[in-house]
Amino acid sequence: MENKNNETTCPMHRTSIGGQAVMEGVMMRGPHNVATAVRKPDGEIVIDDMKLGKVRTGKFIKLPIIRGCVNFVDSMIIGVKSLMFSAQFIDVDDEGEPIEQEPSRFEAWLDEKLGSEKAMNIVIYISVIFSMALSIGMFILLPAFLTGFLKNIITARIGLTLIEGVVRIVIFLLYLTLVSRMKDIKRVFMYHGAEHKSIFCYEKGLDLTVENVRKQSRLHPRCGTSFLLLVMIISILVYSVIPWDEATFAAIPYIGKYLVAIPWVITRLILRLLLLPVVAGISYEIIKFAGRHDNLLTRIISKPGMLFQHITTNEPDDSQIEVAITALKAVIPENKEEDKW
Repeated sequence: MENKNNETTCPMHRTSIGGQAVMEGVMMRGPHNVATAVRKPDGEIVIDDMKLGKVRTGKFIKLPIIRGCVNFVDSMIIGVKSLMFSAQFIDVDDEGEPIEQEPSRFEAWLDEKLGSEKAMNIVIYISVIFSMALSIGMFILLPAFLTGFLKNIITARIGLTLIEGVVRIVIFLLYLTLVSRMKDIKRVFMYHGAEHKSIFCYEKGLDLTVENVRKQSRLHPRCGTSFLLLVMIISILVYSVIPWDEATFAAIPYIGKYLVAIPWVITRLILRLLLLPVVAGISYEIIKFAGRHDNLLTRIISKPGMLFQHITTNEPDDSQIEVAITALKAVIPENKEEDKW
């Protein structure tokens, strides 16, 4: 049974360490490195350790708003790398050795022209671009496109933006509900729960043991699910203050005269894309503020995302908790001040 107090009490040490569930494993990102721990079919836990580059630890990404955009893209790149690492242990033979698979023609061509390492990087970045395009298309552009046809019915700008936001959240909820019913995804969500529990245990200053981690809540206020939901809520506020009319479009420097010549629905989609980094940056600052404080306001901010985590996390078993602990221990710095949120 979950400890409900974990959802509202202030942890002793709020850490910036965060992670992501992968196939049969957990990725943890600390202030200096990223560790992905995966349990092989034979029971062995293997770990991949990657040092963070200067771009990820430099002063530039610490600037407000900018750091939210940079961290979002960077997290997707690291996430894809971790998924690819975990995937190589899924297709194995009876002795636990990876099963060699014939590369596709595209992969073979890249390997021949660029070499295996560069080819792998290209595949990773293509995967990130595709994932971002799919997410933006499904959760940002599709709701804007659908509600754009209501322009002649709903004349109030705020009303139209509110409907768009509701449609966006409904699509997001339906998507999470559908994928959560898949067998493989259920296990991934169990590892997601193990990730949250282990971080809670670390924040409370307890020894990272299976017994201590098991007692923690699987719902964490600084989860990526909370961030995505917050982006959708903030987008309603940001988009509602922008007057979507021809006079506004025409006033935009350099591109205004071209925007007024484009159909209104398409123009709204373009401006949604242009404002998306601003929305992501603001959302990051809000969730960062909520993570540093524990009061009524921050609990209200965190609550919707934590409710969504009832879908995106499941209770893990002890073997999954062991994997999360292994990944977490690999990224904890010697000086706790270095990973302070």
